[in-house]
Amino acid sequence: MTFYPVILAGGSGERFWPLSRKSKPKQFLTLESSGRSLLQTTAERLTAGLPGGLERLMVVTANEHRSHVLEHLPELPLENLLVEPVPRDTAAAILYGALTVHRDDPDAVMGVFPADHRVDDPAAFAATLERAVAYAQANDVLVTLGMQPQYPATGYGYIEKGEQDAQTGVYRVQRFAEKPDADTAQGFLDTGNYLWNSGMFIWKVSTILAAFETLVPDLYGPMAEAARVRGGLRQVYPDLPKISVDYAILERARNVAVIPASFGWDDLGDWNALERLLKGDGSNVAVGRHVSLDTGGAIMYTTGGDDLIATIGLEDVVVVRAGDVTLVVRKDRTQDIKKVVQQLKANPDLARFA
Repeated sequence: MTFYPVILAGGSGERFWPLSRKSKPKQFLTLESSGRSLLQTTAERLTAGLPGGLERLMVVTANEHRSHVLEHLPELPLENLLVEPVPRDTAAAILYGALTVHRDDPDAVMGVFPADHRVDDPAAFAATLERAVAYAQANDVLVTLGMQPQYPATGYGYIEKGEQDAQTGVYRVQRFAEKPDADTAQGFLDTGNYLWNSGMFIWKVSTILAAFETLVPDLYGPMAEAARVRGGLRQVYPDLPKISVDYAILERARNVAVIPASFGWDDLGDWNALERLLKGDGSNVAVGRHVSLDTGGAIMYTTGGDDLIATIGLEDVVVVRAGDVTLVVRKDRTQDIKKVVQQLKANPDLARFA
C-alpha cells in the first residue's frame, strides 16, 4: 500500500481580500514569520515522512494558478500538477485526483487536504494521519478528520459522532451539520458529541471511486471516460456539474467515519484568523506600522513597508492596506467580504481591484 496526498489549491480565498486577489489567492500568501506560503507549509507537512518526498504529492489547481504552484513548489513533478480548465468545486477536483492516482496505483490510499490550513503540532498531525491511513487501508470507509472544538465557531461545519469502534476509537459519522448560528454552535459544544469538520479526508482510492460511481454518476461517468484519453478531461470539464464533495458524497454515503484530532488546527478562513495566528499587544493585532489611540480588539495589516495605519476610537475592526485598496470592516462582518468582491467582479470599472 502506498499513500498519495492530494492538495486542493484552486480556491480564490476571497475572504482575505484585498491581500488575496484573483491573481494571487490565499494559498500563495505568507501570513507567518517563517516566510513560507500556506501552500509550501502544507506540502512540507504532508511530505515530511513520505518516501520520495514530492514524488507522490499531487496538487489540483486552477489553470490561472499553474505558474504560481510551480513557483512555490519547484521540485513538484509536472505530471503531479493537475490543472482544472475551469473551476467545478471540490467534488470534480477530488475525482480528478482519484482517477489519476488509480491509474498509477489502484491499491493506493489517497488523502485530500486544503492548501490553506495551519497546523501547530506537525508531529501530532503526522501521528493522526498515520492512524487514518491505516484505518482507511483496513476498511472500505471514507475517513474524515474531526477537530476537537475549542469555542462555538460559526464559520465551521460540524460532524456529529455516531457509534464508536471499541478497538480503534474511530467513530461512525452520524451526520454533517452546516455552519451554525451562535446559539446552535454553543449547543453543539454543550453536548460534547460534535467535532469541527476540517475538510481533510483519507480513503482507499477504490473506495472513493466506488462512491462517486454510485452517488454522482453524472460526474463520475464523463470524467472516468475522459480520463482514458490524453487531454480528454479538458474537453468535458466545462460541462461537469459544480458541486462540493460534502454534498455529492459525504452527506449521502453510509460508510463515513471520523477520527477526533487535536493538533492545533486553523483553516485561516478570514482576517479574524490573524488573532489566533499572531500575538498582539494585548489589545490589538498588527502587521506593519501602526499607531492606535483608544483602539481595542483591532486587526491591522499593511503590505507596504513605508505605509502607516492609524486608528482612533475604534473597537473590533479589521483595517487592511494592500497595494491600491484599503479595507475597513467590523470583525463580525468579515464573512461579507466575499460579497464586496463579487460586486467588484461585476463592475467593469472596478474588476481590476478584485
